[in-house]
Amino acid sequence: MKFVTTENIIGEEIEAALGVVTGNVVQSKHVGRDIMANLKGIVGGELKGYTEMLAEARSIAIERLLEDAQSQGADAVVGVRFTTSAITQGASEIMAYGTAVKLKR
Repeated sequence: MKFVTTENIIGEEIEAALGVVTGNVVQSKHVGRDIMANLKGIVGGELKGYTEMLAEARSIAIERLLEDAQSQGADAVVGVRFTTSAITQGASEIMAYGTAVKLKR
């Protein structure tokens, strides 16, 4: 299934908007990652463990977004956006959302 951050898909015509679809995941920090992050915080540099964790969470959120769209009979999702928020100390949510659409065939 196609998904784009734009409001249209080049070369496709949208027949109908089916509604908002979402996919989210709440990811918690791993104690080992926390220890390494604290050490990195002293010397500086990329927190690779967190980068990997957030990339994985983003992939899960997209997968769930597409599952939601598919359950509504969509051919694609347009206007995809991401948000993040802190849920509790040590846990963050990543949400993907967009508009499920039917394409003219």
